[in-house]
Amino acid sequence: MQRADGMNYAPEGKREQVVSEGEFSFAAIGLDHGHIYGMCNGLTEAGADLKWVYDVDPQKVEAFLATYPGVKAAQNEQEILDDPSIKLVAGAKIPSERCALGLRVMDHGKDYFTDKAPFTTLEQLESARLKVAETGRKYAVYYSERLHVESAVYAGQLIEEGAIGRVLQVIGLGPHRLNAPSRPDWFFTYEQYGGILCDIGSHQIEQFLYFTGAKDARVVQSKVANYNHADYPELEDFGDASLIADNGATNYFRVDWFTPDGLSTWGDGRTTILGTEGYIELRKYVDIARSKTGDHLYLVNGEGEHYYELGGQVGFPFFGELILDCLNRTENAMTQEHAFKAAELCLHAQQQAIRVE
Repeated sequence: MQRADGMNYAPEGKREQVVSEGEFSFAAIGLDHGHIYGMCNGLTEAGADLKWVYDVDPQKVEAFLATYPGVKAAQNEQEILDDPSIKLVAGAKIPSERCALGLRVMDHGKDYFTDKAPFTTLEQLESARLKVAETGRKYAVYYSERLHVESAVYAGQLIEEGAIGRVLQVIGLGPHRLNAPSRPDWFFTYEQYGGILCDIGSHQIEQFLYFTGAKDARVVQSKVANYNHADYPELEDFGDASLIADNGATNYFRVDWFTPDGLSTWGDGRTTILGTEGYIELRKYVDIARSKTGDHLYLVNGEGEHYYELGGQVGFPFFGELILDCLNRTENAMTQEHAFKAAELCLHAQQQAIRVE
């Protein structure tokens, strides 16, 4: 699914199936964000069977069924929750509604896979933590800018191999194209989307924790602003933050809605990872004025300068690992602690942000 702003919500990768047909069935509930297509693509490529879909908007369901024609449209959410064959529910509801859905899913003995941001308040986060402890079910999060980007996947592999030594700092840039007329009303309502650091900032903080191997961090400073969209007074079109991890690594990231019309894609997302023995730069979605394709990785270390064009080369192992984690009750795709800590830090960054007037 590709939007008018050029964002591809449904990356396609290698079909590396980890289960046989019928072994792992899942459903989709809540189609408010296009990320649901990427979530479902990743799971089906890994061998999962997409059985049901439900949303209150029949037009969204119709569009979804056009992409996944073998799926059944449920009459209501309960029809899915009562199906004992469903092992996981994937959802991309309005951000403020994602936690409540997750609690209902876990109460019915199923694992939950939600779009980011998984929460808009710390109270929601605490309720999810308690429900995970009570039920033993998973509350997985689709942090797509790492999990569904091959250059980011490969960067993680290089770091694990020691290609740049100990990671000292991560700098993340997450610009997005606004294309306001295409956005739903909730996108501009603060209570529903949670603020820019809570929303698209979640990608950046998750990557920082992952690439540095940190278990915790503190937000040193954060700022938000609405510089240029007075027609949408609750929108934040700019945000940035600095963090220090428990292992001493540092982070700066900036997120914004200022992608110019001249860029060939929805945003020039970049990540720079500094290590003691070298550095990595990711040009995730475009290499401006050189290549309109994505997944470019630059590596400089003691062995020299290296360039990798990674589209179609690496795949997306998270989804298969998540399926196996649900079946085996393991935590190889992403630990619950990591998913919740990234969300917690986003909420703290949003909560304490200075508003620039």
